[in-house]
Amino acid sequence: MAGFASALYLGLSHGSAELRPWRRLTAGAPAAIVPPAGSRPVARQLAALLGTEAATLGVSTLHLFWDLGGQLRRRPVCILADEHLYPVGRWGIERAAAAGVPAAAFRHHDPESLRRRLEAQASRRLPPLVITDGLCPDCGRVPPLDRYLELVEEHGGRLLVDDSQALGLLGRNPQPGRPYGTGGGGSPAFRGISSPRLLLLSSLAKGFGAPLAVLAGSAAAVRSFDQESETLIYSSPPSVASIRAAEAALSINRERGDRLRARLAERVVRFRTGLKKIGWIASGGLSPVQNLEIPAGVDPLDLDRQRVRHKITVPVLIESTSVRPNGSGDLSPGLRSPGPVGRTEPDVLGLPCSGELVQLFCDES
Repeated sequence: MAGFASALYLGLSHGSAELRPWRRLTAGAPAAIVPPAGSRPVARQLAALLGTEAATLGVSTLHLFWDLGGQLRRRPVCILADEHLYPVGRWGIERAAAAGVPAAAFRHHDPESLRRRLEAQASRRLPPLVITDGLCPDCGRVPPLDRYLELVEEHGGRLLVDDSQALGLLGRNPQPGRPYGTGGGGSPAFRGISSPRLLLLSSLAKGFGAPLAVLAGSAAAVRSFDQESETLIYSSPPSVASIRAAEAALSINRERGDRLRARLAERVVRFRTGLKKIGWIASGGLSPVQNLEIPAGVDPLDLDRQRVRHKITVPVLIESTSVRPNGSGDLSPGLRSPGPVGRTEPDVLGLPCSGELVQLFCDES
């Protein structure tokens, strides 16, 4: 069976024998009382990688966004979010909005739309919190974070980037030979920005293959988050196994992360080239997540039947109608695949397929 559903972009899976051993999985106490063993050194390493003053760990981005949504209820703030923000971030916003925090959306990757939103809410005299993904899993593009940050600073607010897709993948100084950049520090490094008004909230589960999350920013912002955190008190902390996996991932990233990213870029280019040869179109640029547009006359259900027959596992969203931001509808069928197109092991790709496309998958894996 070919498995194309994995989101381990660099192929880091962290077998137990590869990790530093631990005496016990958990201390049986919340992180607010007993920080998990190894959590503070990992947080410091992540802050250094991300170019921030400080960082704190969480079980998942859901835990961190839930905390953030609760904390925003107690602050004078308004929220402006990218209209295509990843669902987990939206859930945190919904918690804040349910308590009365003003929240609105701006057009996807559109700094002019953000500027208009900021000007429209200026009369409220509430500092804005602008929230966006660092790498969009749908279009495969990095937003104009530099322009967003300029606008946020002009209005005395903060920019929060969910960098789950980009952490471990993107880095500083992208060049033709290294399109992802170097270092793996994420989309702000890719855009060459840093600021005390920048907050990063990221999962390590994709690029680094470690099931935990990080919030990073200025020392004051991270300290305030920890002091007001509910999940640090009322939920279990990251397990020591997850922290050991993060340790291993950071070590691998320092030693050979750029080589892994270069190999991933080569695989994505080869995959897209193969698609073009058989007349298929994929959006997503060099992102590991590729979205296929099903050619006219191809039955999506037949594609799925052939996927099952060829024993290919993959998460799939088949969209018969996609609504554009301007309200227009595209009635041609489309197929969105959240799975990745580049791994260092057999479960490399992320799309269901038939005929020539099946052969392309088999060649790639």
